[in-house]
Amino acid sequence: MQASKGEQGAEVSATHPPLPPQNFASAAQQYVHPLAPQPYPQQGGPLRPTEWSSGLCACCADPSVCCLTCWCPCITFGQIAEIVDEGSSSCCVSGGIYGALLYLTGLACCYSCLYRTKIRAKFNLSDIPCADCLVHCCCESCALCQEYRELKHRGFHPALGWEGNLRKEQEGTGIAMAAPAYPAMAR
Repeated sequence: MQASKGEQGAEVSATHPPLPPQNFASAAQQYVHPLAPQPYPQQGGPLRPTEWSSGLCACCADPSVCCLTCWCPCITFGQIAEIVDEGSSSCCVSGGIYGALLYLTGLACCYSCLYRTKIRAKFNLSDIPCADCLVHCCCESCALCQEYRELKHRGFHPALGWEGNLRKEQEGTGIAMAAPAYPAMAR
């Protein structure tokens, strides 16, 4: 096997390409949470907003969510809010606030449009077809269905809640969970 001098004076094998320098930063520093906003690039200014994974009127793409949203939008909204708030608000509380606003004032869209804005900011999504408040005021059910589908497209399952998604992520990454301790069997 023939060896030659590389750029930095180290021997480089003719059969194997040189390995790139390795960065041994801790795994915690390398991990980027899926809901964390992505930083703007250093050159070239802000990123262009990306498109939604599905259209506003594609409600029937997920019939179960469409039916749930039509008959009980407070549940769909609560599930979305729990994921967007990363578990700091529960599905029951957010859905209850939404339901109370819907029942008492009919203006739950004013509350839900705030979460559409949060989703757009977290995932750098465009405000197409129009501003968040207009989308929710004119097409509330369609907007909730689209947001639910977007979270599913991004790897979340809103029906599981925030804790359920964290458990699913831990199981998928191979993080070992401690087995439950049971007392020894006796006769």
